[in-house]
Amino acid sequence: MGVAHDRSMVHTLPPASADTACSESPTEPTVAVPALPPATPRDRMLLAALLLGTAVLYLWHITINGNANAFYAGAAWAGSRNWEALLFGSVDPSNFITVDKPPVSQWVMGLSGRIFGYSSASLLIPQALMGVAAVALLHAAVTRISGRAAGLVAGAALAVTPVAAMMFRFDNPDASMVLLMTAAAYCTVRALPRASVRWLALAGVALGFAFLAKMLEGLMVLPALGAVYLFAGAGGWVRRVRDLLIAAVALVVSAGWYVVLTMVWPASSRPYLAGSDDNSFMNLVFGYNGLDRIEGGGHRNPAAGTPTGALAHRFSGMFGNPPGPGRLFGGEFGGEISFLLPTALIALLVVVILRGRAARTDQVRAGAVMFGLWLLVDGIVLSFMGGTVHPYYSMAIAPPIAGLVGIGVVEAWRARDDAAAYRRWVARGGLAAMVVAGAIWAFVVLDREPTWQPWLRWAVLIVGSVAALGVLVPRRWSRRIGLGVVLAGVIAVLAAPAAYAITGDGVAHTGGSPSVLPQAHSGAGHGATAGMHSGTWGSTQDSPALDRLLAANHDRWAAAVNRTGTAASLELQARVPIMGIGGFSHDPAPTLVQFERDVADHEIGYYVMSGNGTANTATTNAATTDAATSQHRRTGHETRTGHQVSSAAGSGRGSRTRGGVSEEIDEWVMAHYTPRTVGNYVVYDLDSSN
Repeated sequence: MGVAHDRSMVHTLPPASADTACSESPTEPTVAVPALPPATPRDRMLLAALLLGTAVLYLWHITINGNANAFYAGAAWAGSRNWEALLFGSVDPSNFITVDKPPVSQWVMGLSGRIFGYSSASLLIPQALMGVAAVALLHAAVTRISGRAAGLVAGAALAVTPVAAMMFRFDNPDASMVLLMTAAAYCTVRALPRASVRWLALAGVALGFAFLAKMLEGLMVLPALGAVYLFAGAGGWVRRVRDLLIAAVALVVSAGWYVVLTMVWPASSRPYLAGSDDNSFMNLVFGYNGLDRIEGGGHRNPAAGTPTGALAHRFSGMFGNPPGPGRLFGGEFGGEISFLLPTALIALLVVVILRGRAARTDQVRAGAVMFGLWLLVDGIVLSFMGGTVHPYYSMAIAPPIAGLVGIGVVEAWRARDDAAAYRRWVARGGLAAMVVAGAIWAFVVLDREPTWQPWLRWAVLIVGSVAALGVLVPRRWSRRIGLGVVLAGVIAVLAAPAAYAITGDGVAHTGGSPSVLPQAHSGAGHGATAGMHSGTWGSTQDSPALDRLLAANHDRWAAAVNRTGTAASLELQARVPIMGIGGFSHDPAPTLVQFERDVADHEIGYYVMSGNGTANTATTNAATTDAATSQHRRTGHETRTGHQVSSAAGSGRGSRTRGGVSEEIDEWVMAHYTPRTVGNYVVYDLDSSN
């Protein structure tokens, strides 16, 4: 379990400043922080093993995921080709439209592609390294709170959390967001004992860039960090409030410069900001990527119709389970994040009780409350948000869950033989409850996949239960034996999520909604959503004939197609710029007038018709297409079902509804140009009018 604190070794910090005269007492007490003994060779070896193990888990066979989510991979490829595309996060190097998120994640992957050349490795290895960095930062933060043993447990818990192990091998923005949130928590921990405005400002900078990774979700940790510093930081009230205001300024500046850039850069010479109604960044903040996500808005969760009965617990789909207190425990959410959730909640309660009479500035309690508030605020929002929610969003609460597990286990172990009877039994009972709750819940989650490693759930349950009983035994065992019992319990609790995480290394995760569930990996599927997990959402069927046609074109955009999801897939296949009409969903870009002008100026080579059916593969029939040509010219969309040319994923969020500029442009193209079949696609040559 590592080296524990010696509570007799403390260092006393100097008074924070003269402003303590304005605090709640005439003199602010100094902060006594348990001294962390210098790292021993054994400590360094254990930390190296943790980080090396994490690196192996996250990097092993990582290129099996290919382009992962082609939507973001397309932007990374574009950024590797064009600096403006990198700056704004454009889906194509000719800068028609951006991805539907701010560009921090694209900066990392795009720069990697520029340095090493675009490939699956250059795309995904930076994501995995961010995962290793997140584990290292969490370990460092928890170590400062509760010692090296707690840091090791917390780091290991984060590393094997299934959603973290999956998404740190993927190209979604969640990896960079979670790393930055964890960095902000670490900086806050550093700021607490000395009222360090420098560290708190760095926390603000980290949160600013987390905002530029995934907007409001990146700020879900902010209430926890602010509240803990305000109520548990060293120094007087005046100093703490001042420091928080400075940190807020740092946050605004680190995020606001990009917002200002989008305002001062002429809209006519930059890509359209996808997801916005008016090509403005703030529209994204308060709409598509903000309140709409929570309230529902234009993102009403289709999971309200989730199957019941035998399929209910396995339904994950594109958007997760219906809103409610059980969302994080059921379906895909359950497999991705819930294994350690009961243990973490019990740990929070135990630490608060054990440290209830400590000084206001007690670092252990402050750290536990910080992680607890982060978990509760973010977890409640995830549980009840009515808009679009994917199970992998739960990655944002993986660090606080892991942090609480590390702190809770170690603090309960230290107090197991306390002189005070109530503390002794709170510690023993709490530690036993953490272990047995984790074991029982792991059994429940594993039992949802009864044919996958059936022995594992029983092993976890038996070992965890025996360890929990052993913890309750009074002083009858030596310290070494007791430590072995606790360690066995911790290993048992971590075994189930670790098994999911390790299994995922051998499975290709692609498309827009990857799954950690073994049954999805085996191809058994999850009801009607099996195709989503196999990678069809967020990708198109490759057509070598179409690739060759597009690669031979040298217009600004080799082709235009409905939706950036399809555009990104096509450009990764042909390695040419593709215009994604309507963005990720139904953005008003371009207008029909703008499109006509681009065609007249020979800026667009071809138009690849995107179908509105529900098939997962292209199903164009050449004969049907030829026979329908004249009808296309006369009736526009009446015969559109005759050529379903892209996957269900190609139109963005799975919606098959067409309208706005996409339908107008479809009709205009069909009225003025003759279709031909290229592979499994229907293509219109925009350089030759009828």
